[in-house]
Amino acid sequence: MQIWAGLGNPGAQYAMQRHNVGFMAVDAIAEVHGFGAVRKQFQGWTQEGRIGSQKIILLKPATFMNESGRAIGEALRFYKLGVEALTVFHDELDIAPFRVKVKTGGGTAGHNGLRSTDAHLGPDFRRVRLGIGHPGHKDRVTGYVLGNYAKAEIDPLSDMLGAVAAEAKWLAEGDDVRFMNDVALRLAA
Repeated sequence: MQIWAGLGNPGAQYAMQRHNVGFMAVDAIAEVHGFGAVRKQFQGWTQEGRIGSQKIILLKPATFMNESGRAIGEALRFYKLGVEALTVFHDELDIAPFRVKVKTGGGTAGHNGLRSTDAHLGPDFRRVRLGIGHPGHKDRVTGYVLGNYAKAEIDPLSDMLGAVAAEAKWLAEGDDVRFMNDVALRLAA
């Protein structure tokens, strides 16, 4: 069993913000792979399903970004899983918009959702880093991250989310390189 947590903030006013792309990714995965009904659980919302032979629990913490680790930690403890069973989907300033990278472990790069998860579980979890690009100057980061995607970005955003969902089988199998390659190939087509 694996837990895939999408990071974001709960509420309609945050739905289209760049900071919520983690929520968007797990929603796309749930839709494409026919996951079950949404349940209120672990201070958030969960959906259960299978991708290939793997049972996956999708989790969207309702604790707000800065406390994501509380909900994620609760879910892992409930299922008696270690961090090797965790994948976190999050926005990444240091990657070009609509590019996707995967890594295990590392720092938090000022990302409060990662910081919270790291504080509760340590740094050694897998991260699916969904590129949002950088606004150019550090003084503009907060407004940019908490800003909505522009109309011109909606099609590339949909393409990226669709590629992540379509290639999720490779994540489920632990083949991060194949996942990244196949997502990139879909986006280049």
